[in-house]
Amino acid sequence: MIKNYLLIAFRNLKKNKAFSFINITGLAIGMAAGLLIIQYVVFELSYDNFHVKKERVFRVAQDRYNNGKLSTQWAAGAFAAGSKFKANFPEIEDFVKVVGAGPVLAIYQEQRLSLQKVYFSGNSFFNIFSYPLIAGDPKTALQEPFSIVITETNAKKLFGNTNPIGKLLNFGYDQPVKVTGVMKDFPVNTHFNTDILLSYATLLKFAGPKSDIDDRWRNDGCLTYLLLKPGADPKALEAKFVPYVNKEYAQFKGSGDGAKYYLQPLESIHLKSHLMMEAGPNGDGTSVYLLAGIAIFVIVIAWINYINLATARGIGRAKEVGVRKTLGSARGQLITQFMMEALLLNGLAIVLAIALIIVFLPIFSTISGQYISLTLLVEPAFWAGVLGLFVLGSFFSGFYPAMVLSGFKPVEVMKGKLSASPRGIMLRKIMVVFQFAASIFLLIGSLTVFEQIRFMEQQNLGININQTLVIKPPLAKVDSFYRSMKAFKNESLRNSSVKSITVSTSIPGEPVDWNAGGIKLVGTPESEGKQYRIIGGDMDYLGAFGVKLIGGRLFSEQFSTTDPHAVVLNIKAAAQMGFDKPLQSIGKKIDFWGEVYTIIGVVDNYHQQSLHDAYDALIFRCIPDVRGQVSVKISTANLPQTIAALKSNWKAFFPGDQFDYFFLDQHFNEQYHADRQFGQVFAAFTGIGIFVACLGLFGLVSYTIVQRTKEIGIRKVLGASVNGILQLLYKDFAKLVLVAFLVSAPLGWYACHKWLQTYAFRIDISWTLFLIPFIIVVFIAFATVSYLSFKAALMNPVKSLKTE
Repeated sequence: MIKNYLLIAFRNLKKNKAFSFINITGLAIGMAAGLLIIQYVVFELSYDNFHVKKERVFRVAQDRYNNGKLSTQWAAGAFAAGSKFKANFPEIEDFVKVVGAGPVLAIYQEQRLSLQKVYFSGNSFFNIFSYPLIAGDPKTALQEPFSIVITETNAKKLFGNTNPIGKLLNFGYDQPVKVTGVMKDFPVNTHFNTDILLSYATLLKFAGPKSDIDDRWRNDGCLTYLLLKPGADPKALEAKFVPYVNKEYAQFKGSGDGAKYYLQPLESIHLKSHLMMEAGPNGDGTSVYLLAGIAIFVIVIAWINYINLATARGIGRAKEVGVRKTLGSARGQLITQFMMEALLLNGLAIVLAIALIIVFLPIFSTISGQYISLTLLVEPAFWAGVLGLFVLGSFFSGFYPAMVLSGFKPVEVMKGKLSASPRGIMLRKIMVVFQFAASIFLLIGSLTVFEQIRFMEQQNLGININQTLVIKPPLAKVDSFYRSMKAFKNESLRNSSVKSITVSTSIPGEPVDWNAGGIKLVGTPESEGKQYRIIGGDMDYLGAFGVKLIGGRLFSEQFSTTDPHAVVLNIKAAAQMGFDKPLQSIGKKIDFWGEVYTIIGVVDNYHQQSLHDAYDALIFRCIPDVRGQVSVKISTANLPQTIAALKSNWKAFFPGDQFDYFFLDQHFNEQYHADRQFGQVFAAFTGIGIFVACLGLFGLVSYTIVQRTKEIGIRKVLGASVNGILQLLYKDFAKLVLVAFLVSAPLGWYACHKWLQTYAFRIDISWTLFLIPFIIVVFIAFATVSYLSFKAALMNPVKSLKTE
């Protein structure tokens, strides 16, 4: 019987080529798009799931408060948290502290390698995390001072094929460091990544024997990970933190400081954590779940196509069902027959979907920014998804049509009394409304994402970052950094294409890592101390970036003896300090960690980071010998020659150091890289969803017109015009599109409103975001309907009246 069912199914596919093509193509495109998005979502959800002890690993996150008001939220919080919590809470099995060490220049014999991501780490790192060592002992590799573990790729760059264990590297410290371990390169799907790990004991060695840095509650910048004992309740442990931390902070009487510590599950960090001093850029959980929703939409739209087309052409197969029932076929046998057709169609669609995935995988990888290779095809998870789509698709798309078609009564069929069921017609209309509503909803979302990204990229930042070349900080050791930098600036400024050069601890487009708490006006109580972000720069920093001066003055060489003890505030910092009018702060003195600084000027707020973030309270300090990134304002007229001249001067005054540079405007816009990729993926799959919906609409309209061919012929004989017939055919679909818009518009507004709330600076939701998608869908729908409608309206009525 199964062989017979398959034979009949193949005959039906061959007999109805247009129906088969539309259904198979629609299902295949929907499945391919769905599977690609599902792989994207699965990858994003896979971050840090390879760690053996992942269920028991938590990061300690920190909220800082000033007088009970939340001021900052940290991924890298107080240094004391790990060791103090371990000593006082038996639920904690182990902990590790990880602290950023900044970039270093690694020197081995004649080899020099600039390593940008370097961390100090405690010895428990390899006990807590499953980053495998390929050489060295994970239990002792980070135990001694001046010990390092290096990644496999960087080890090969420095040492070639020789065994690096025991080799000494020069980092510019007074003492060389020893390689005690080599670890595999970090996988892509981890929130933490580094070029090299220095032992935490090295940091303590730098701090000195009298330092209490390891026990400080008010110094931030330490990533702390806890390994809980099996069965420990993280929420109960969090609750215990509160009274203990309050007791610890009580020693800072009158400071107004406070902090709250909570536990972040390791696997949730990538998609749910966006705090200060993250180990790296994290993903966006909201965007990932939205894309998962798109995948569901596209697949459901494809299934709806099959249901609509199968039931719409049911009247055409009514006589077949009637004859089969008359000859003794049971309803169960007919259901099996039609389900077999659904299985065959879905099977062919799956084969075509896999072929489409192979062809378009490189394009998808480029659009999404997520490298997915053809090894995907050998992963069990992928084939589990394929099998799931095949089974679910066959059932959901085939079951309802099978029930409808098998339910025809043979007496009515043979007498020619069969007509389309009102309930069936209504259900098809509801499903068409869903398709259009989903298409409009996706278009509203896609247009909103595009407008928000354009708004951010075109927004006035409040500073001038154009034509700015940034040289990464020099890493090689020199006798006097200040003298070398001053000589480099003086020599480079002789070039007419170089407008200005400035050095700073931070540049626009990056978070300000220098966070200072307890800053207050001189003479006020300790409880008035608040947290500010500090940017240290030379005399030229604010002027070079064109920061708008509101009042007072900027740093100047005329005041070179006093300006190192002066500060400039931005408007938000002045307001946070308690001044109703920013200019009232000029001339006032602040207590900055026991030293007194005079406020000499106030500048306007500007966007230090992307428009995701609100304005920061910034304090600018003049540090003539600051070590940091070098920002060079240049003319682009003779760009290659200018860069060559800067490189030559850099090599002259910083011998042995790499001339590593980038352009600031491009660097700033890199902050929107993830947003742009999300927008591209959203737009691409919105287009796919609409295309699949149009395929189904094309098929549905074709069968609708076939059913009304005789009616059209009669109307033409009675004098109906072509326009009149077109209006008749358009009317029903126009109603469906309008209903779809009324359904999708409020849902689209709500979804866009929630998404835009993640941006501190955002567009307003305007009526054009809804009108344009509505017009697009109306145009596409009517263009689809028009092709077939014109053919029907222009048909010779004599031929129409002969139609059965």
